[in-house]
Amino acid sequence: MQATLNSFLDENKRFIQQELYNALNQIDIPQNLKESMLYSIEAGGKKLRPILLIASFDTYGDDKRNIIAPAIALEMIHTYSLIHDDLPAMDDDDIRRGKPTNHIVFDEATAILAGDALLTYSFELLATDSYLTDKQKVFLIRELSKASGPRGMVAGQLLDMEAENKKVALEQLERIHALKTGELIKFAIKSGAYIGNATEKQLEHLDQFAYYLGLIFQVQDDILDVTGNQEVIGKPVGSDEDNNKSTYPKLLGNQGAVEQKEKYVQLAKKALHNANATDSYLMMLTDYFSTRNH
Repeated sequence: MQATLNSFLDENKRFIQQELYNALNQIDIPQNLKESMLYSIEAGGKKLRPILLIASFDTYGDDKRNIIAPAIALEMIHTYSLIHDDLPAMDDDDIRRGKPTNHIVFDEATAILAGDALLTYSFELLATDSYLTDKQKVFLIRELSKASGPRGMVAGQLLDMEAENKKVALEQLERIHALKTGELIKFAIKSGAYIGNATEKQLEHLDQFAYYLGLIFQVQDDILDVTGNQEVIGKPVGSDEDNNKSTYPKLLGNQGAVEQKEKYVQLAKKALHNANATDSYLMMLTDYFSTRNH
């Protein structure tokens, strides 16, 4: 089973990377801007969000061509958010995925513009894709803009910064990460299933699943920032503490964070069962998210 999941992850990571490369190399833009965009796209990463979209689609659908644009658009938005997150005005990180961050290699202005370009180009890809119907395009553009914008990831990023140097309640921490991390994960799962023709009822249960999966991802991220290996995770350990971030280990202790994560895992699996997705890559990915070491 694990070998099957590893093959699924490796195969789709390569697939997404190639499609991203193809999409960026086909546009005529200033060379320095293209190099900055490609630098962060090619800097590694697990491509988990587009892989989740593919896994969700595979649970209900069978024609992979019409999920290429949504998958790479999603990864472009995630990459833009990382470029901006690393900037001095935000988290001020010099290392991302084991390499110097975009603004260190290029400069702050170019990094900001590269992030802007990835964000806006992602919607152009969705709007012009020949495999998506007009109805699917409207759905995807609406859902992705909501997930990444002021009611989603951007809001979560702001709340995360405002929570620095403060002790927040568990409910506040969940809200921050449901927005900052969870909304793009929710988009991945909901969109893949939607294109795969899942029923309305299944989509409702997948919405719940995605909520808990986003929290699982974030708890494990927080735990790894305390206990992880810098060479494995590709960024400095302890950066959350250095930046006075509100985290699960800080609020609950390391063991308490692990126990809270297990509660989320059980709730996520229950939602998957209700969505008729028990025998799926989504189920295996739930355990993977919970136990990953990077």
